[in-house]
Amino acid sequence: MITHILRDKSTKLFISIAAFFVANALIAECIGGKIFSLEKVFGWQPANINLFGQTGLSFNLTCGVLLWPLEFIITDIVNEYYGPKAVRRISYTAVALISYAFIMFYAAMEIPPADFWIGSRVAAGVPNMQDAFGSIFGQGMWIILGSLTAFLVSQIVDVTVFHRIKKATGEKWIWLRATGSTLVSQLVDSFIVLFIAFKIGNGWSWKLVLAICVVNYIYKFTMAILLTPVIYLIEGRIEKYLGPETTRKMKLAAMGKESE
Repeated sequence: MITHILRDKSTKLFISIAAFFVANALIAECIGGKIFSLEKVFGWQPANINLFGQTGLSFNLTCGVLLWPLEFIITDIVNEYYGPKAVRRISYTAVALISYAFIMFYAAMEIPPADFWIGSRVAAGVPNMQDAFGSIFGQGMWIILGSLTAFLVSQIVDVTVFHRIKKATGEKWIWLRATGSTLVSQLVDSFIVLFIAFKIGNGWSWKLVLAICVVNYIYKFTMAILLTPVIYLIEGRIEKYLGPETTRKMKLAAMGKESE
C-alpha cells in the first residue's frame, strides 16, 4: 500500500499540497498577533480613510493576511484537480490541528516556569519571559473562535462559488472561477472574523466593524487580483509534473464526470 502511495504522482502531490496548506494556515494563526502598517512597508503616508462615520482608518493589518491569500490559491488548485470533498477534508484537518495547537499553547502558558528562565533575558530588554511568552501565544479566545469559524465558512463558500462558475463556463476562464471565488470568500472571511472577535467579543459598534471590514477587504481584493497569475503558474507546473492526460482525467473527476 505505502509503495503504491509513494509511486502515485497525484497522491504524492495531494499529500504535499495538504501538508503545505495546514502548515501555512497554522503559521498564519501564530503570527496573526502582530499588527503591521502596510503604508510603512512602502514608505507611504497613512491612508486616513473615512467610512461609516469612522475617521482616520489606515491599512493596519494582522501579519496573518500575508499568508492567507495562499490558502485560497491552494483551495482553488485542490478544487480544480481533486474536487470539493478534498477541499473540505484539508480544511477540516487544518481547523482540527490549529485548534490542537492553541490548546497546547495555552497548556504551555499554564505550566509553572523555572525561576531562572523568567529573568533570563533581562539583559536583552525582556524583564519577564513568562509574560512575554503569554503575550505572544495567548491570543484571545474570541479572536481564535472568530478566525477558525471565518476560515471554515469561507472555505465552504469558496468551494461552492468555484464550482458554480466552472459549471457555467467549463474549462475556460480559470482566472474567473479562481479569482471570483476568492473575492467572494474573502469578503465572507473578513466580516465573520471581525463580527465574532470584535462585535461579539469586544462590543465594537456595527459602524466600526463594517469600516474595518471594508479596509481589510480592499487589501484582500487587491491581493486576489495580483496573485491571479500564480494560479496559471501552478497549474502549468502540475500539468508538467502529472502529464496532460492525467490532469484532464483529474479535472473531469473533480467535476464528478467520467473520463471521456
